[in-house]
Amino acid sequence: MALIVQKYGGTSVGNPERISAVAVKVARARAAGHDLVVVVSAMSGETDRLIKLAKSLHPDPPARELDVLLATGEQTTIALLSMALERQGVPARSYTGHQVHIRTDNVHGKARILDIDDKRVRDDLKKGRVVVIAGFQGVDEEGDITTLGRGGSDTTAVAMAAALNADECQIYTDVDGVYTTDPRIVPTARRLDRITDEEMLEMASLGAKVLQIRSVEFAGKYKVPLRVLSSFEDGPGTLITYEENQMEAPLISGIAFNRDEAKLTIRGVPDRPGIAAQILGEVGKANINVDMIVQNVGADGSTDFTFTVHRTDYAKALDILRQVAQALKAREVSGDDKIVKISVVGVGMRSHAGIASTMFKALADEGINIQMISTSEIKISVVVDEKYLELGVRALHDAFGLDRAPAGQNKRKFEQASR
Repeated sequence: MALIVQKYGGTSVGNPERISAVAVKVARARAAGHDLVVVVSAMSGETDRLIKLAKSLHPDPPARELDVLLATGEQTTIALLSMALERQGVPARSYTGHQVHIRTDNVHGKARILDIDDKRVRDDLKKGRVVVIAGFQGVDEEGDITTLGRGGSDTTAVAMAAALNADECQIYTDVDGVYTTDPRIVPTARRLDRITDEEMLEMASLGAKVLQIRSVEFAGKYKVPLRVLSSFEDGPGTLITYEENQMEAPLISGIAFNRDEAKLTIRGVPDRPGIAAQILGEVGKANINVDMIVQNVGADGSTDFTFTVHRTDYAKALDILRQVAQALKAREVSGDDKIVKISVVGVGMRSHAGIASTMFKALADEGINIQMISTSEIKISVVVDEKYLELGVRALHDAFGLDRAPAGQNKRKFEQASR
C-alpha cells in the first residue's frame, strides 16, 4: 500500500462538477489500496475575487488581515471536496493549515514553511480516512494565519509529502505533464516521461510555469518524487525525481523561455574594483532582482556593464542607472525592454561537449543575433530580440532532436550531427 499526496489546483476544483470529478478520481485511487492526503487550492478565480473585495474597502489592505481573508478560499474547497468524497462513500476529514499546524515564519503573503505536525493526519489515515488539507496557508508562532504566495498549494503538497515520507506527490493541473517546450510554440513538443528535479528547477526558474519554483526546491531538498498529471484525462504524466541515470540522461531535456526580460547598459564607467558593486548595489537597494550580467574588458581605463531585470522593473532600474551614471561620470546609459531569454536545459551537459556550439549555430542559421550569454552546469541561456522568440525556440527544439527522439534518446542524433 502506497501513501500518496495529491494536489489539485484551482482549475481542477473550479466548480461543483469538477470537485465531484476530483472526488471520483480520489475514490478510485483509494479503492486501489492507497492511503491518500489531498491538498487543494481555492476554486478558480476565488483568490482574485477576494483580493478585489479587500481593495474595495482598503487600497492597501493590512497584510495580516488579507491573509485571514485569502485563506477562506481554500477552506471552502476542502469542505466541499470532503462532502463530495463522503457522497462517494469515502470517509474524509478536512483541515485548514492552522488545524494541521503547518508552521511558517511571519512574513504575510509569502510565508515559508518551517515545520509540520503530522500527528492528526497520521491518526486519520490509520482510521481509513482521506485527509483533505487546505493549500497555500499556515500559521506562525503567534497563531496568526499566513499565506505562502501564489502557487503556494504546490509547496504545501510537497511539504506534506516530505513530512509524511510519502511514496509520491502527485500534482494535478490543466496539463498532462512537463513538455520539452511550450506546445503552443512547437506543436511537436513531447511530454517527458521523467526529468530530474535539477532540470525542473532550471526550467521553472527560466519561465516554464508548470510548477511553482519553491515546490521544486522543496522536493529536491527532501527527495520527494513528484509527478505532474492532468486533472481532466488519464495518463502517466511526468515524474520529477532526484534520481539521475547518467546512462540514459538526455543531452537536452527541454527548451525554456522568458518573455519578461529587459536589458540595461551603462557605458564608459571606470574599470576598477568595486564598480560592479556600486552599480548593482543601488539597484539592489530598490529591491530589483538582477538576472544575467556581462562586463566587457576595459581597453582605455573604462568598461561597459550590462545586466537584465524583470520587465516590470525596467523603468525604475533605468532611472536608477542614470543617477549612477552621473555619479560615476559614465559616458552613456541605454536600455531595451524588447528582449527575451531562451535557454536549453539538460543534465547531459555535464559530460558532453559541443552543446553550446550546436545552440549558437542553430540560432545563427536563422539569422538570430545573440546579445548576452549565461551558463551553468546544466543550462545555457541567451538573450535575443523578442521578435525571434518563436523562431529561436523552434530552431533549438529541432537542433537537439527534441521533437522526434524518445525521452533520453536525443543523444545519438546530436552526436551524429556534431561529427
